[in-house]
Amino acid sequence: MGDSAKTEKARKTGFFQGVKTEFKKITWPDKDSLVKQSVAVVCISVVTGMIIAILDFLFQYGIDFLTTL
Repeated sequence: MGDSAKTEKARKTGFFQGVKTEFKKITWPDKDSLVKQSVAVVCISVVTGMIIAILDFLFQYGIDFLTTL
């Protein structure tokens, strides 16, 4: 029983040490590329939202037209 507690603690320490090591390997983007990518994501989201809104309006108009016949 006592041995399993020791190995469990050793695994947790090893896990967090591994996480720390992996975080050191991360290459974060510089400010310019981060701004460019953020602007691109916002623009694509707005365009996609407008397309969905237009399709929703067209489908709603078409269904209303069909139900009034």
